[in-house]
Amino acid sequence: MSEIAKTPQPPYYAVIFTSERTDWDNGYAEIADEMEKLASVQPGFLGVESAREGLGITVSYWESLEAIQKWKQNERHLVAQSQGISDWYLTYKTRVCRVERDYGFEKV
Repeated sequence: MSEIAKTPQPPYYAVIFTSERTDWDNGYAEIADEMEKLASVQPGFLGVESAREGLGITVSYWESLEAIQKWKQNERHLVAQSQGISDWYLTYKTRVCRVERDYGFEKV
């Protein structure tokens, strides 16, 4: 998850998940990897970017609000969400945004 996601021309949607973790790992890294792989095969998934150093921020990109809702209700994702609340997170916030414009630079 170290590369910038290759997203299409807007509009599309971004889900920003910001979290503070507990000290207890209990399989967090494995589940996070599993969730990224599972999300990547969901209809409407466009990409993901993630960083953690104390504060964790994961941004996933989606074609539609319907695709986001289906991912939120994915059975395996629901289990991971529940474990996150009980074991891994002190606090978290999820924000859903419509991306109207994007631009960037890439040195070649």
